[in-house]
Parts: sequence; C-alpha cells; structure tokens
Amino acid sequence: MMDQLQWMGKAMVITGLALAALGGLMILAARLSGGVGALPGDIVIRRPGMVLYLPLGTSVILSLVLTLILTLIAMGALGGPHR
Repeated sequence: MMDQLQWMGKAMVITGLALAALGGLMILAARLSGGVGALPGDIVIRRPGMVLYLPLGTSVILSLVLTLILTLIAMGALGGPHR
C-alpha cells in the first residue's frame, strides 16, 4: 500500500512539474510567435461579430507529444509502475 502511495505522490509531483514547464513554454511561445494559432492546419474564420478558431494542427501536435510521453511512462522508461 505504501509503495503505491509513494509512486502516486511522485507521479503527481512529476505531472505538476511537467504542467508548469508546459505553461512556461506556452508563455514563451506566445511572446515569440504571437500565439500557438500560427501552426499549419490551424483554421481561423473571422466574420462580423464572430471568430471561429479550430486548432487542428495544434491538436495533432499535442496528441502526438502526449501519446509519446504516456507510452514511455506505461513502458516504464520514465519511472512508471513496474508490473
């Protein structure tokens, strides 16, 4: 039981640090490029009184990165649970 709690605590700390790092990168990216919406595949439709933003390119990139990270964790490469 204690091993599981210890692992969960470590996982939460790592997740928090990863989120903080991601937030810092997003702030830096916004300052450097004017926002994330500049990726190819991101669609912005502007009409009078309406702006529709479809971040398709950003969604694909984030999906690939998160899939890679979660796969590495599941395989135990990043200190995930060992079975």
